[in-house]
Amino acid sequence: MHAIMHGFLNDGADALVSAAALAGTLALALAANSFLFRVLARIARKPGRHVADASVIRHGRRPARFILALLSLMLTAALVPLPRSAIRVLEHVLGLGLVAAAGWALIAAVEVFCDWTMSRYDLHAKNDLTARKVETQVHVLRRVASVIIVIVTGSIMLMTIPGIRTVGESVLASAGLAGLVLGMAAKPTLSNLIAGIQIALTQPIRIGDAVFIYDEWGWIEEIATTYVVVRVWDLRRVVVPLSYIIENPFQNWTKTTANLLGYVYLYVDYTVPVDEIRAELTRLLKASDKWLGQVNVLQVTNATERTVELRALMDAPDSGAAWDLRCYVREGLIKFIQARYPQCLPKTRAELAGLPVGRSL
Repeated sequence: MHAIMHGFLNDGADALVSAAALAGTLALALAANSFLFRVLARIARKPGRHVADASVIRHGRRPARFILALLSLMLTAALVPLPRSAIRVLEHVLGLGLVAAAGWALIAAVEVFCDWTMSRYDLHAKNDLTARKVETQVHVLRRVASVIIVIVTGSIMLMTIPGIRTVGESVLASAGLAGLVLGMAAKPTLSNLIAGIQIALTQPIRIGDAVFIYDEWGWIEEIATTYVVVRVWDLRRVVVPLSYIIENPFQNWTKTTANLLGYVYLYVDYTVPVDEIRAELTRLLKASDKWLGQVNVLQVTNATERTVELRALMDAPDSGAAWDLRCYVREGLIKFIQARYPQCLPKTRAELAGLPVGRSL
């Protein structure tokens, strides 16, 4: 009995010593990480530092804290007076955490690279197509890279557990490019993921593009891993699967340039003085700050048995300005015709047959 009690007390003392050592090591590691990143943050705030410095601190602080804590615990675990079986279990758990931390660090590295890439472009420039192109590529590839890192990291963690090693191996194999393309492309989620890679590389759409899709007109607001968010002019959001973008036709109004041609149709009587309407269109366009200044055309584009069709053509720097300019010109021309040539508004003519000559109703 005395020997049993003595062994129990020794085991309890060893457990307390080990717990204290592990806790002390963890506290020192966290304090060292906090001090290190505090110094780095102070350096990054100095004038002239690159934006990537702040990005490293912002994205790397938490993964570094996790990795440093796990490494310190692994080193301490080899020195504490614990039973060999307990040390093996502890090292396995810490090893799993270290694999997860490594994956987290890789995702942080991807984020830093994306921030560094985007810092070279002015994302607030109104018509910078190069910046929008790069932003779209970075946005999509960041998400794809994060998904791949998570799958690979999870597979490696599963492969370290003997009972489910085959599960990890099969998941890792299915994450390969051949398995992804040949075996899983029919599944909606992965087919959308592949479509996202295609969109990032071929650029049929970019963030900020004006598009007409699903019978809706709006702007590309977000390109996610499996879908696109289109912000419609009335602030509704239309969510479109990425596979739809690849497999179906749609209109991209800003594919090569943000400049757009706007048009206005008017239907007036045959007696309308076209030259006067053309002069008024020029006056209206010159008075508007939404006119780009290169296209100013008024043409008679059709004539029916009742009316003449006039088309006013103008250019604008982007889709929003083109819409506002069209509304402004349409309203201005209608007011002009009402005020100066009301007799030229559309009218219906009729001839009454059978009345004696000289008689009127």
